[in-house]
Amino acid sequence: MHNVSFALLALLAIPVAASSQLINLKTVPVAAGDQFLLFPSQTLGLGGVSIAVDDSLYDPLVNPAKGGRLPDTRLVMSPTVYAITRGNGHAVSVPVAMLGRWGRSFGGGGVALQQLSARKRIDTRPFARSRGDQPFTTTLSSRSNRNLYAFAFGGRTLPGSRVSLGASAFAADLQALDGVDLLYASALDVEQSGYLADVRVGMVADLEHGRTFEALLLFNRLSMSHEVTYFNEERRFTTDPETVIQVNLDLTNTWGAHLGYTQALNDELRIGGILTANVRSHPKIPNYELANIPRDPGTSWAYNIGIGISNRRGPAILAVDIIYEPVRLHTWAEAAQPVTAASGVTIPTGAKTVDNRFWFSNAIMRIGLGHDVGIATLRGGLELRSFNYRLRQRDLVLGESRTQSEQWMEWTPSLGATIRLPEFELHYLGRLTLGTGQPGVAFDGFQRQGAAQASFIPAPSGPLGLADVRVWTQQIAISMPIG
Repeated sequence: MHNVSFALLALLAIPVAASSQLINLKTVPVAAGDQFLLFPSQTLGLGGVSIAVDDSLYDPLVNPAKGGRLPDTRLVMSPTVYAITRGNGHAVSVPVAMLGRWGRSFGGGGVALQQLSARKRIDTRPFARSRGDQPFTTTLSSRSNRNLYAFAFGGRTLPGSRVSLGASAFAADLQALDGVDLLYASALDVEQSGYLADVRVGMVADLEHGRTFEALLLFNRLSMSHEVTYFNEERRFTTDPETVIQVNLDLTNTWGAHLGYTQALNDELRIGGILTANVRSHPKIPNYELANIPRDPGTSWAYNIGIGISNRRGPAILAVDIIYEPVRLHTWAEAAQPVTAASGVTIPTGAKTVDNRFWFSNAIMRIGLGHDVGIATLRGGLELRSFNYRLRQRDLVLGESRTQSEQWMEWTPSLGATIRLPEFELHYLGRLTLGTGQPGVAFDGFQRQGAAQASFIPAPSGPLGLADVRVWTQQIAISMPIG
């Protein structure tokens, strides 16, 4: 049967790894780096629990209205590094931000400079080694890329109330997204360029008796161009091979809404719930190697509903989040020229040739434990992500259909610590992601790499292989009061 694959990118558009406002999708257990984890979070050290636990530094970046809870004005620096094992890439980020509150007004902003290094490519010219040829060298921009991020937020607490309103904007000038090069495995070079933008409007109401309510609306846009260099197949096996360049576009628009509520049951126990919806449109999907055909629009509807509980006993806190994520995804391919189907019917240009429908039933559990010891707070946690989906794919050219079901579990243990001194606070975070790999599609006795960043959702074009890898992330942050 003729199978195809699709890859859609709906990237986290703000440096928030633990929030549920943007829902990530995966159809393969891909190891992805924390490219957009830029600014510090105390709750990430608790396994990422966030429903019934507050994070004074992190929360305003998720919902700008939570800037009304800032206790003072602070300068924050948070150098962050991550690496994917087996030489599959690493990144170094240096963010600087200022967050503050002045009376009823609050706001802040920051910038981050990031160097992202992709995996090393091998010389794929036939017989190059046996002839002693000099290896092809990729360009500097494809091996070491610069990404620049900037964000700003502001808001105000309404007079005579405990209701805060806020808005934020986040933008990224991108020369690379982690994992994109792996989807062009046989390419000699991949140069990326584009931008990412995220706009949010939020509200938070701190009600009586320990109750809080929050609401958020967001719009996210990703626009990328991939300039991919290949061998000219007609001259690939000659002594003087030529190259050709293919340009692919990747466009994704996301609209999202989020509601949250928490309730203090007593002085120690707190419970909360969340409800989130994302609708994504994909005007243009890149022509990745997993299926060398034109890519056309797709749409996804993603939801999550979750409950969280936290219990604080003196210097100790224990918190748990449980989240369920149902998702529906529809993608298709359109004929670039008239095609004659197996039934004898002609499929005109622009009509569907392949139809993919995904049904996801994902789940997330986060567990965190923290304890205050003098001037320090120690944290530990675990995040479990269960992925489960069913794909129904119809080939309208051959008149055939197939179904495929996949499921796996990803584990992310984390450790964190905060040391509070009179002059500043020092934060540490370490995360290790297990249960992932760099998938590829087997062909002709070889393994073609075909992996991607966490938000890619391909429908495999053949049997998937998996090379186990791990992602290790570390962050050291300094938070200093100013003014």
